[in-house]
Amino acid sequence: MYSYIKGVITQIVGNHIVLDNSQIGYQIKTPNPYSFTLNKEVIVYTYLHVREDVFDLYGFKTPEERDLFLKLLSVKGIGPKGALAIIASGDIKQLEHAIQTSDAKYLQRFPGIGPKASGQIILDLQGKLNSPSQYINHPKLNSVKEALKSLGYTNQELKRVEQIVLDNEDATIEELIKLSLKKLF
Repeated sequence: MYSYIKGVITQIVGNHIVLDNSQIGYQIKTPNPYSFTLNKEVIVYTYLHVREDVFDLYGFKTPEERDLFLKLLSVKGIGPKGALAIIASGDIKQLEHAIQTSDAKYLQRFPGIGPKASGQIILDLQGKLNSPSQYINHPKLNSVKEALKSLGYTNQELKRVEQIVLDNEDATIEELIKLSLKKLF
């Protein structure tokens, strides 16, 4: 529902931050709230988790952290609390590497992850994660991908437009989105 929220951090608490956006304070649960700076404008990449009785907003510093969080949520037996603890406790690149190489011992060092859960994470996510080298940190590319994601395109489809954006760096984001949409049709 919310891809990201841009605002000023007004409060940092043990498990969440408060982000002021247009005089609305969003309470956002984050892996490590103390990695944010008070009274600084930031972009927080978000995920709204809805259950029968709770609406929780989770926030991350990068889209890659959020994507890994969502993939961890898809693992049987891993909930938002567990996924958040895993991301807070580890380096994303090392975590992805451990999953790709079936390193159950590395995964078992996270709170609440034993042999059964680590095996399930490896079983469910092995081969489904981007390797760290596949992430391209390019501002225009990230903006185009976010826009296309909001239109419902999958990560697999978005990989097809990466080269278009990189080949047309002088174009505006709007032009890049148009070019990308032509490629996807």
